Amino acid sequence: MKLNRDVTVRINWFLDNVVPPFLRDSRMFMGVLFWLLFRDKAARFLDFKEQAPGLGEAGLRALYKELRNSHLERDTDLNRECLQRILSDIVGETVLDVGCGSGYVARRIAELGLKKVAGLDTNLPQEARSDQRVQWLEGSAEFLPFATGAADTVVCSHTLEHVVDIERAVAELRRVAAMRLIVVVPMQREYKYTFDLHLHFFPYPFSLLKLMKNPEAICVVIGNDLYYCEERQGQNAG
Repeated sequence: MKLNRDVTVRINWFLDNVVPPFLRDSRMFMGVLFWLLFRDKAARFLDFKEQAPGLGEAGLRALYKELRNSHLERDTDLNRECLQRILSDIVGETVLDVGCGSGYVARRIAELGLKKVAGLDTNLPQEARSDQRVQWLEGSAEFLPFATGAADTVVCSHTLEHVVDIERAVAELRRVAAMRLIVVVPMQREYKYTFDLHLHFFPYPFSLLKLMKNPEAICVVIGNDLYYCEERQGQNAG
């Protein structure tokens, strides 16, 4: 099934805001929807919230790899408006896309004709590596294999909700970003059963701002995503 982000945003909004919470947390009710989407892997998604705390980083990485694109074969989790905002907010000549997934966003950034674009993901699919305009690396957002200030702009979209040590990941993103940091997370409520394998949830703009702790940054809602942008000039000095 190939559903773009603009369609699934509407579906998620309906489930989060119209379906009563007691049904959202009902395994019987949600199990039917999960079976329609995931079939033989439905139980893996239904059990994720209870099992995730005991899996550890290696276990989570293996599970994400196993279930990648189990139900939604799409190029990117970003909606079109959010993607365009990212492309228009790129500054400098070097960009790092952390949590690049299939590499779609990194390839779109490379089309801007910048000096250097890198894409990093814990489970980088082989097909992403074919584009020679991008430097592809496997690695974790919590331990970025880059020097301080290595990229003028660092982009991290639909990734922080998946990482185990989210505070460390944010610190690493800031360490590597020399001029600008762009973060995008889905604006989603936490329920026991959700279609996405998320560890962290951001139902409101202040949910993300509470994590980022930068009152001067931009944080806006774009198509049911939270778009965050902060300036890093001089922040890594010393």
